[in-house]
Amino acid sequence: MKTPPVVSPQEWEAARQQLLVEEKRLTHARDALAAKRRRMPWQAVEKEYEFDGPDGRASLLDLFEGRRQLIVYRAFFDPGVTGWPDHACVGCSMVGDHVGHLAHLNARDTTLVFASRAPQPEIERVKARMGWTMPWYTITDDFDADFGVDEWHGTNAFLREGDRVFRTYFINARGDEALGSTWSYLDMTALGRQETWEDSPEDYPQTPPYEWWNWHDEYHGRP
Repeated sequence: MKTPPVVSPQEWEAARQQLLVEEKRLTHARDALAAKRRRMPWQAVEKEYEFDGPDGRASLLDLFEGRRQLIVYRAFFDPGVTGWPDHACVGCSMVGDHVGHLAHLNARDTTLVFASRAPQPEIERVKARMGWTMPWYTITDDFDADFGVDEWHGTNAFLREGDRVFRTYFINARGDEALGSTWSYLDMTALGRQETWEDSPEDYPQTPPYEWWNWHDEYHGRP
């Protein structure tokens, strides 16, 4: 393997500072992209969708769990998919392993769920085996086909106004690689991180950064 040169601490730091300029440029570009997502038009969800969950049948609106935003990751844990019935597909399982503690998303009025074609008993068994705790529902209708995730994994973001539901964004393919942290999920939503430094449309909910952060077991109200 042809390796880079070995240099002095001063030369190493100079090289790092050069890359730091590009890294900051990339961070600012990601922030600008997230600001554009917050200005994306919304797609009204007019059809009724039904899922099976651990507590029985649930509508798309039920998946919000009373919160304003919903993120749905379509995981391939289905009959006929590699790994069945012992595992979800390898890539979707890696996504599951990367999901952070959901209390932080919930604190920003956002719910994250997974959805597959597998029956609930199989989902609960695999969740227990893998140590996953995210809500995971069974797709029972055309939800996956209607939202671009019937043949490949993907992540859809929704927002509700009362009982009306809107699709606000969609990420799939390699875009899913960056997801898993609280920040990456919030950056794909219509409301963003909801912090005052963000470039968001007028009257969007915003609070100062750091002030809303908390230990995951000490957020006030329903987790």
